[in-house]
Parts: sequence; structure tokens; C-alpha cells
Amino acid sequence: MDDPRLLLLCDQDNVLVACRRIEAGETIIVGGEPHILVKAVELGHKLARLPIAPGVKVVKYGVPIGSATQSIGPGEHVHIHNLKSDYTKTHVIAETGS
Repeated sequence: MDDPRLLLLCDQDNVLVACRRIEAGETIIVGGEPHILVKAVELGHKLARLPIAPGVKVVKYGVPIGSATQSIGPGEHVHIHNLKSDYTKTHVIAETGS
């Protein structure tokens, strides 16, 4: 059972979608297990439904939307800090010393 604030769009998905903003420190239920959010999650953002290993496809709407760049545990925020698109270039601005 998953938290009612999280939406499973397709049975094949390994992410859930936040139906509203959920604040840091709040407990969510994913797969029947409690998880405390380290950071706030905005409306429409993804949280891991299952453990996702580096390189594994992140699936939303039943289709892969990218690949995990690091291990992502159940209940963790899935976004550009741990997901790379397989379809569009990811741009990172490197800091340069002056």
C-alpha cells in the first residue's frame, strides 16, 4: 500500500507521482513501509516506488523516461540529481575558477 498523496500512473512504473507538495520531515508510505522525506517534494515530482540501481531505467506512464545515475531507495525523490534523460541532453554548468 502506498501513501494516498502519491499516485501510481501505471502498474509497470517504478516511480510514484506526488499529488501535492509534501514537506521535508513528513513521513510517507511506499510499499507499506514508512519513509521520512529529507527534502520537500513538489506537486508532480517523482518518488521511487522500488529500489532503483544505477543504470536502471526509470519508468513512468509505463515507458522508460531515463536512467538512474546512482542508487535510489524507495521513497527517495527522483529528479535531475539522480536521473539522466535518455532522450535529451542534460546540461551541467561547471564552476570555473577565476
